[in-house]
This record gives sequence, C-alpha cells and structure tokens, in this order.
Amino acid sequence: MNFIDLFAGCGGLSEGFLNADKNNHGLAHVEWELPMVRTLRNRLHKQWKHSDVEAKNSVIHFDIQKTEELINGNWSEESILDYGKSNGELPKEKGLKGLVGNKSVDVIIGGPPCQAYSIAGRAQDKNSMKEDYRNYLFESFVKVVDEFKPKLFVFENVPGMLSATPGGKPVTERIFEAFNEINYTILAPEKLKSAVFSAIDFGVPQKRNRIILVGLNKKWSEENNLTLDKVYKSIKDQFIDTDISIKSVIGNEPKHYPLEEPQKILKRKVSHLPKDTDLKEINETQIPRFQNNRDISFFKEWIEGNWNYRSSQDRIDFYNNKFKKESKHAKYRSLEWDKPSPTVVAHLYKDGLMFLHPDAEQARSITVREAALLQSFPKDFIFNESMGYNFKMIGNAVPPKMAEGIAKGIKKILQ
Repeated sequence: MNFIDLFAGCGGLSEGFLNADKNNHGLAHVEWELPMVRTLRNRLHKQWKHSDVEAKNSVIHFDIQKTEELINGNWSEESILDYGKSNGELPKEKGLKGLVGNKSVDVIIGGPPCQAYSIAGRAQDKNSMKEDYRNYLFESFVKVVDEFKPKLFVFENVPGMLSATPGGKPVTERIFEAFNEINYTILAPEKLKSAVFSAIDFGVPQKRNRIILVGLNKKWSEENNLTLDKVYKSIKDQFIDTDISIKSVIGNEPKHYPLEEPQKILKRKVSHLPKDTDLKEINETQIPRFQNNRDISFFKEWIEGNWNYRSSQDRIDFYNNKFKKESKHAKYRSLEWDKPSPTVVAHLYKDGLMFLHPDAEQARSITVREAALLQSFPKDFIFNESMGYNFKMIGNAVPPKMAEGIAKGIKKILQ
C-alpha cells in the first residue's frame, strides 16, 4: 500500500502500516511540531532504511492549515519552516504532488489533534473548545483526500468527537457532509459508536478507546462491490483475544529505587537509579523524572495502601490533605501489574501522578521508555527529544500495534 500520513506526530500510525507489510510505503508524512518531525525522520532512516535525504524529504514539517500550498508546493517563504536552500531539503515546487509523482495513493491516514474534541479538554475550557481552531482541522484532511482520491482513508480520533458541537452543529455531521461532498462514504453520525475500537483488542496493553473512521471512495468501492461493513469486519478479524498485562510489558525494565541523595546523571538531577546496574546501559528515556523525598513517601503510601480502590472522595482527600489544597479531582493513580494500563496521555509531559509505577519500593512515576512500551512502540524506537516532548509525542500517538491491525485489515480488503 502507498499511503500518506497526515498529522503524523512521531509516527505511530506510519509505524503500524509499515510493520503490517514490508511492501507498504509511506509517500509522505506531514507534521507541524519539529520534535516529532525529527523523531519520525530518524525512525524512517534507522529502522526502515530510507536514505537520510529521503527521510527528510518525505516527512514534511508544515502547517497543514495551508493546505493548498502543501499540496501544490507553492508555499511562501514564511510557510517553509525548516525547509530551504540552506539545508538542501525539499524544494518548494515539489509539495505533496511532487512527492507522490505518478504513483497511486491507496490510503490516506491520520489523526487530527483531539484536544478540541476530548471531553476533558472541553471541560477545562470556558467555551468548551467551541472556538478552538482544531475543531476544523478535519477540513484540511478532506482537501488532501479530495486531491489524491485514495481508495480509502483512515481518520482516527477520540470518542469525545461524538458529542462535540463547534459552532452549534455536531462535528460528526460536518465531517459526514464534507466527505460525502467529495464522494466518500463514511458511517452516518448515528452509527459512529460502532466505529469505536479499543487498543487492547489489537494486543496493546492499554484500555484506549478511539474512533476509527474509515472512508471509502464511492466509485472504487461500487466497482469492487465493497462496503464499510466488509472493511470493518476485516479490521475486527485482526483482534487478539488475550488482554496483555502491564507486567508482561514493563516487568523486566530496570528497577529504579530512591536514592539517599540526588545525583546528577546525563546532565539531569536524578532521584532514582537501579541497583547494581552499569549506568552505561541505561539511556535517558529509562531514567524517571525527579521526585523529592516528600513525593516519594506519598507515592509509597498510596501504592501500599491500595488507594486506587478507596472511594472517589477518599482519593481526592488524600492529595488535598497532604498538600493543603482544594482540588475537586483525584490527583494520584497507580498502575497495576496484572491489568492493562489506562489510556496513556500527553499530560505525562506535565507530571506522572496518574501513572505511578506498580512497585511501591520504587515509588516513582513511569519512565519515557515504559510509557512507549505501554503504547506498543518497539524497544528500538528512539525518542531523543526532551523528557517533556517525549511524553507528549508518545501520549498523542496512535499505538503502532493498533495501527498495524487496522492496516492488515485494510490490506486484505485491497487484495
């Protein structure tokens, strides 16, 4: 399959599609945030054997809202971002059309930013995100689909999209109408609940629900007697019956115990380190974020006291009593060895209080490496940015194993 990945992030969807079949090829990947761009370029170069130039050219650092410029390559100097003559990257006359050339685009994939649709995001915004520009980023996705007319597309987002009403109109109706206008069939708004999948169904150790919106090119699907029901059934055929526990995924990761005194390692102040471990074998993504002695004692108390199972008010009071605060929400949650993880979120870049490691003796939050493994990124996937950006890109990514299952289901349809 030849595919284009929009809102590519660090490449969770692309990784899954490339893993699904060695002959799949990402023609272009579009991403706005530079740390994610660098991470995906590095992955394509190191793992998928793209040349350095090919990896740089195919991962376009660009604002997708300037869709016409992106497609045609006639972007202005202000839009180029990190492209230009100085670094010898993508000439501006190329654009997506130049990258695709005369190749056919089988699939367009992508997950527009979900903050404007998420229930949590709307709850924290005084206008319930109704004026957030990200409500309408799907329009750029529609324009790219209309230009390259793939056989089908995959549009991933949070279930909160089902109830989002920017501009006083359900966004699901806006999306349905927009794709129908360019002759693509998607599930009607009232049927979209059936398109909510959990990452755990695809072998990801995480309860992460997402809408997988598949769109079919009307002309192509009619010629091949294909329906959305057949596509979704093919995807569901990739489900894995057994839930995967946290312990089976991160149980053998280095055990980081609290130090008597903080140390400086890799230019960072460190509060936890493994016992009897050669530090040369530990990379930065395996070192937990710094915690002071007070937090360490609270983490240990929480885990040993099984506070996850106390009443909602007790859990809220735990934090408020310790810090003399008046929060209305529980601030702590520990992971449990024998269960899948809750949804790994980008909020990890701020703190890890809702992702405390299951081992009370370690009394810490999870590492970047552990978060990546819970998202089903392979161990050799390199995250070289700041800890905050690493957590952010991991939390925003589509789990690669979930993407791989979707890709395999689509591949069978195309065959």
